Amino acid sequence: MATAVADHALLIDGARVETGEWTEVRSPYSGDVVGRVAKGGADEARRAVDAAARAMQEPLAAHERARILDTVARLLAERHDEAARTISSEAGKPMKAARVEAQRAVSTFTFAAVAARTLTGETVPMDASPAGEGKLAFTLRVPVGVVGAISPFNFPLNLVAHKLAPALAAGCAVVLKPASATPLSALFLADLEEEAGLPPGWLNVLSGSSSEIGDVLVEDERVKLITFTGSGDVGWGLAQRAPRKRVKLELGNATPAIVAVDAPDGAAAKLAANAFSFAGQSCISVQRIFVAEAVWDAFVDEFVPQVEQLVVGDPADEQTDVGPVIEEGERNRILEWIAASKGEVLTGGDISEDGLLRPTVIARPAPDDQVQCEEVFGPVVTLTPVSSLDEAVEQANATRYGLQAAIFSRSIDTCVEAARRLEFGSVVVNEAPTFRADQMPYGGVKASGNTKEGPGWSVREMTEERLVVVQT
Repeated sequence: MATAVADHALLIDGARVETGEWTEVRSPYSGDVVGRVAKGGADEARRAVDAAARAMQEPLAAHERARILDTVARLLAERHDEAARTISSEAGKPMKAARVEAQRAVSTFTFAAVAARTLTGETVPMDASPAGEGKLAFTLRVPVGVVGAISPFNFPLNLVAHKLAPALAAGCAVVLKPASATPLSALFLADLEEEAGLPPGWLNVLSGSSSEIGDVLVEDERVKLITFTGSGDVGWGLAQRAPRKRVKLELGNATPAIVAVDAPDGAAAKLAANAFSFAGQSCISVQRIFVAEAVWDAFVDEFVPQVEQLVVGDPADEQTDVGPVIEEGERNRILEWIAASKGEVLTGGDISEDGLLRPTVIARPAPDDQVQCEEVFGPVVTLTPVSSLDEAVEQANATRYGLQAAIFSRSIDTCVEAARRLEFGSVVVNEAPTFRADQMPYGGVKASGNTKEGPGWSVREMTEERLVVVQT
């Protein structure tokens, strides 16, 4: 018996809005339609900005914002399994990874509630100069204004949470454009925010034409900040088109990990598991591993079997480690990159019986191979032997990206030296560079972006500092 496919309306000013046009959301694994979402455009985007601007005319006190955020965290924890299944069905993310994402989103809202309660300015020592004698000065943190948020497909719940929760903590209303491939998790989260008592207009969710909705967010002067996670070309293009707005970008990476000669036991297992989670579709998925020559054979002998043990298949199966990439076009692109590499394919590089790209390991790629210098965003890892830490750092830095990197070594001196020299926003020691805790400052340098996420940092990005000077 066929299961009925649910229709989902847009959310504008607290009302569910249908447009007469629908976008089908399909499972990346089976191709089945898992939902339909109303298709919005410029008119709906303008209505959403109007609603957000009106909402901010009646500010919510910090304690009220924090209460709503705490309530969303509680509701999300209670419906954790439903959230994970929504993620899995629309994104093709294996359930074990989807459950982790849902739990992380709970943490994101919890930390945002803390940020709302502790958001404050600072005092200024006015009598430090003769001109300031007799005056008291302090700063306030005030909301920057309406936030336009554009989120990607790969973390359809938690990366939406990283935009919505800090914005509310800062006192900003939001117009959200989730990825067209994965809007269901965002709408699920919007339902929870309404249930938690968020007044109409504070959150508006639009699915539809990226260009039409994006044009409104760029052109409307009431949208003071755009937060974008996704492709570098699109992100930097937004920044160029909106020079007078704050445009906060979290973009890609070609994530390196260095395995030193004295790497602790377990490095291969950690890297194998984290390189292929969600089929490598994470900005900090392990992509390039640089291994000291002295331990090369031992590392390869341990790493490749660990990769081959990963279960590839239906993401709804609780045993699956690696599911599909988001669409067939991306799968074909990745296969082309693998075929073009000058390295040796040690495992994978082909398609499973159900059409999934197997986890692929390529040894000794050329420096200019796309799998080595660009972001694959798929289940591909390269292994490169290096003769020294200097060579490892040089090759790790030989990319336009700079989001997150890792070093495995028992020597604190080696780890600190690597952390100082690696040109990345974060350096993780003796842990896979895929690691992210939602309260930590997360963001890159070079082509990887221009902001720090994590509620405590995002809230400050979404506020302005206002100076108050009092004559005493």
